[in-house]
Amino acid sequence: MARFLVRRLAGHAVLVLVASSLAYLLAAAVLDPRGNYEGRQPPPPPEVVDAVLTESNLNDDAPLAQRYAVWASGVLCGDLGRTWDGREVGAEMARRVGVNLRLMSIGLVAGSVAGVALGAWAGLRRGRGADRLLTLWSYTVISVPTVVLAAALQACALWLNSAAGADLLRATGEYTPGLDAGMWGSAADRARHLLLPSLALALPQIAVHSRYQRELIAEAAGADFVRTARAKGLTLRAALRRHALRTTLGPSVTLFGYSFAALFTGTVFVEQVFGWHGVGGLLIDAIAEGDVNVVAAVCTFGALCVSVAGLLADTARGLLDPRVRT
Repeated sequence: MARFLVRRLAGHAVLVLVASSLAYLLAAAVLDPRGNYEGRQPPPPPEVVDAVLTESNLNDDAPLAQRYAVWASGVLCGDLGRTWDGREVGAEMARRVGVNLRLMSIGLVAGSVAGVALGAWAGLRRGRGADRLLTLWSYTVISVPTVVLAAALQACALWLNSAAGADLLRATGEYTPGLDAGMWGSAADRARHLLLPSLALALPQIAVHSRYQRELIAEAAGADFVRTARAKGLTLRAALRRHALRTTLGPSVTLFGYSFAALFTGTVFVEQVFGWHGVGGLLIDAIAEGDVNVVAAVCTFGALCVSVAGLLADTARGLLDPRVRT
């Protein structure tokens, strides 16, 4: 098991290196941080602009390979560079990553667990009304973009609050400013603000995982070990529940890990809809400002999250299925 994990860890480390390097090179080749100084009155001297951009390693007059070497050496030492206006990228990221980690972890865990459970439940009831209803709901949710789903949930929350004449659901922000309700009151307030964004991220995960798990259960129904179990007197539902469920969890765990990429993208839009201040807003502002170091830092963070999730999925699959280790 240790050798299996070391191989996986080395592979994921290479993927993070390649993804972050490509993100930096693409951002440095396309974005224009010099445009932040254009149109100012009075215009700053060109030599001053060059000096400021050079200090932040953003001067497009320098060779791309040189800028990449400076950036990569800094990242290896824990320095993510500086923004176009001189702020430390690492400090800015540290203030925002907690927002995304809360949203993504809840969305991924709740969505995956609920999706696998619903898919297994539907797989044991293939062809029945509940299975068809879940199928219709899943395909509907999958076909709706996450940003539209988040906006719809926000609109429903505002309508419900208006109809009830009370503030039942929080539709914007991470917490209520100025609220003095003690530790438990503040925790409850944050939970109310967290509900809708987490639901917007969890629902697509539930839809995808339920479809995948349902098909795995349906495929396992024709397997030899299920037929053998039925020949020994078990019903199809009992044979699937006792023997097929664990076998089908391996592929589901793999999907659990690599659905993190789509979840990260969805989080960027969800935090914008609900007014959360995470790395999504930082990324959008950085692209508009041509801030290469910030764009590279956010992409590196995303690649790291996907790799960690993939490594956890590989570990869980290795524990569930010893054949994977070889």
